Amino acid sequence: MMKIIFAIIVFAAIAGGIYVLTGGPGVRNGSPASSAVPATGVFPQDVSDLPEAKPTPEITLGDGETYDVGIFPVKKKIGDTWVRMLSYNGSVPGPVFRVKEGAEATIRLKNDGDLETTLHSHGLRLENLFDGVPGVTQEPIKVGDTFEYRLKFSDPGMYWYHPHVRTDYGLEAGLYGTYIVDPTDAGYWPKANRELSLTLDDIALGKDGRPLSFDRGETDHTLMGRFGDTMFVNGETDYRFAAAPGEVVRLYLVNTANVRPFDFTIPGAKMKLVGADLGRYARETFVESVMLSPGERRVVDVLFGMPGEFPIEHRTPEKRYALGSVSVSGSPIAVSYAEEFAALRENRAVAEEMNPLFGEYLSKAPDKKLDLTLAMGGMMGAPSGMHRMSGGGMMEDAMMGMGDDGETIEWEDEMAAMNTGSTTKTLTWKLRDAATGKENMRIDDWKFKVGDKVKIRIFNDSSSMHPMQHPIHFHGQRFVVLSTNGVRNADPVWQDTTLLPKGETVDILLELTNPGEWMAHCHIVEHAEAGMMMTFSVEK
Repeated sequence: MMKIIFAIIVFAAIAGGIYVLTGGPGVRNGSPASSAVPATGVFPQDVSDLPEAKPTPEITLGDGETYDVGIFPVKKKIGDTWVRMLSYNGSVPGPVFRVKEGAEATIRLKNDGDLETTLHSHGLRLENLFDGVPGVTQEPIKVGDTFEYRLKFSDPGMYWYHPHVRTDYGLEAGLYGTYIVDPTDAGYWPKANRELSLTLDDIALGKDGRPLSFDRGETDHTLMGRFGDTMFVNGETDYRFAAAPGEVVRLYLVNTANVRPFDFTIPGAKMKLVGADLGRYARETFVESVMLSPGERRVVDVLFGMPGEFPIEHRTPEKRYALGSVSVSGSPIAVSYAEEFAALRENRAVAEEMNPLFGEYLSKAPDKKLDLTLAMGGMMGAPSGMHRMSGGGMMEDAMMGMGDDGETIEWEDEMAAMNTGSTTKTLTWKLRDAATGKENMRIDDWKFKVGDKVKIRIFNDSSSMHPMQHPIHFHGQRFVVLSTNGVRNADPVWQDTTLLPKGETVDILLELTNPGEWMAHCHIVEHAEAGMMMTFSVEK
């Protein structure tokens, strides 16, 4: 009943054009200020005279090397329709960069895209100047200009890169790619026959098969985020690869979607979870599926023991979605690591690093508290997009989508018309400091020093006007989840992004090792555009 009442309130609020101004000096709609984006029209969709997107290459970056990357439009066929997308060096996704742990390299980025941009290397503990946050670490790169990013690859694992200006449009248009950082310790990961980088994504297409338009001056779908109706693995709607019987394939998985959580599975194959955002787990586990919210990464070893066709799927409590398949055939692999795969390793070095942290901080009172919530208020003119209703209209859509099902994660957009009509002018998503009441970019007292370890309690308020899950990402540092709803985390791993389902409380321990001014935000990118971001500083 509360959800239905909320639906009526939100319908009235959006229809009436509720408008909330957030932020302070240097802040627009809760986001760091940048040069003005044209405030009228939509981003282009014409594919005339565009080159066809190329396959994604894998490139080895050597220590000290400089590599040129260009952003420019391409056309890519999705279904039966050629679609205009943005590329890094002509491919969607952009190149997979392989680099050794401890190496440093430079990406020289040329911007020939649709708007100013930056390059954020998600998860890397790099120098603050090259974190790619407009108005915080740099001015955005104007169209036609170039910027050099000096990157440091401190930790083994998988990382990814994307813009931090209008990220909602950039990700939907195809601007993302991955780094794989190979460990210096040959025994760091279990043995595998080969490794693949897989990006999980979706895109929202209209009835004509073309992407839904994006307004240049305003982000829409801010209530829930822009769910896509077409899903990708590595930019393909039917991703396929082949394997030999007995082969162990390591999959580096990342969720690059604007909002959709993915529960990744390969039914019939055996899967073992070995790593996450910044390296390996203290203890490996066999799993049937791997859950990733936007921004998160997982490292999964898969054993294909027998010949056959194995589907690649995303599953929700209600549905299964086909993402592709694996064809296993031919002679058995010459060297099989099936025996090693069967052993669940205890990573002593990780345990020895983690156990003292849990002993000292698990029961300690939090140093900082954040509440995740939503606000609406003040009546103004009706926002753009309100005419775009489907089915029986916005109210019917809301009433059908607000059932009290008890789910803590929203897997689909069940309020499509209301979500489409919500913008940065109609609502504000909030990170609220519980001690001071300050919100989003007005939070100004999170000041730490290198060497500090800060316990942060994050609460996702289930009584807010529209509670939903939030993946919270901290730039430039790493953290470990200590507990969820007071229950100790049994599978610790270093992370930079963690999912908070609605109504849950998560305690994290943030390790401050990297000086500078850094961002923390929700990685549902429409929520970040609608205010859900803050900064924190780390002094030497």
